[in-house]
Amino acid sequence: MQLLNGIYDTALLLYALSLLFIFSDCLRRNPGGKRLGTGLLVVVGLLQSAGLAIRFSQEGGLPIFTPYDFLFWFSFSIVLTSLAVAYTRGGEFTILLLSGAGFSVFLLNRVWLTAADHGLESWSAVHGWLAMHIILANLSFGALTLGAVFAIMYLFLHSKLKSKKWDDRVRRLPSLETMDKYSYTSILAGIPLLSISLVLAGMSIIAEGRTPLFQDPKVLTTLVGLGIYITYILLKRSGRRSGTVMARWAISGYGFIILNFLLNSWSDFHGWGGK
Repeated sequence: MQLLNGIYDTALLLYALSLLFIFSDCLRRNPGGKRLGTGLLVVVGLLQSAGLAIRFSQEGGLPIFTPYDFLFWFSFSIVLTSLAVAYTRGGEFTILLLSGAGFSVFLLNRVWLTAADHGLESWSAVHGWLAMHIILANLSFGALTLGAVFAIMYLFLHSKLKSKKWDDRVRRLPSLETMDKYSYTSILAGIPLLSISLVLAGMSIIAEGRTPLFQDPKVLTTLVGLGIYITYILLKRSGRRSGTVMARWAISGYGFIILNFLLNSWSDFHGWGGK
């Protein structure tokens, strides 16, 4: 456990340094800082991979069944996504926002939760459906995060163009059409993953004979969150709303997803203790 904590602390430090170098490149074009920040991000990914390997050996299986591991996998997926975006043109601000989200989750997880307090043995009924539910929920969370990032960038660029404030940062951003397309595509990928994960969760509840959980407020709020995103898709396909309105819908839906996750501690559905 001490080795795992040491790896995570080192990864956090390097993640913070990477974020600073990427931020400096966004403020003022700095190719050297961007390369250094990307390089540090690669090291962070390698350290997180080592941490996952240690957790795998500790639990004797894939570590995904606790909030600690869920948040860690999310942070790891954000690092991989950021590295993929790093090799695209005009992705500096996307990397900055993604890295900011990934670092915040990683830091929150390191301070708030510990692997020792959330071991897999606390779960009494873990099976394939539950595992797939967690994996798909994590993937959907990553896709929806990317969609929210592009929506935020869209509103930022739109406000700059509307006020006619031109600078180097504005010129380096992708076009409004591109960001709108990427946001929609990311959300379109995340919605089916989230929907399937909810179906698998329902199958898991039925298999465990815990059908009263369907009345849990967590289930209801999750369905509301999914409804927000489905409404977003329908409005987008109708073409009757402006890009700014759709961007606000995307951000609102993501905010609701985050709020929904924070409600875990008040819910019996995600007790995280196996009770």
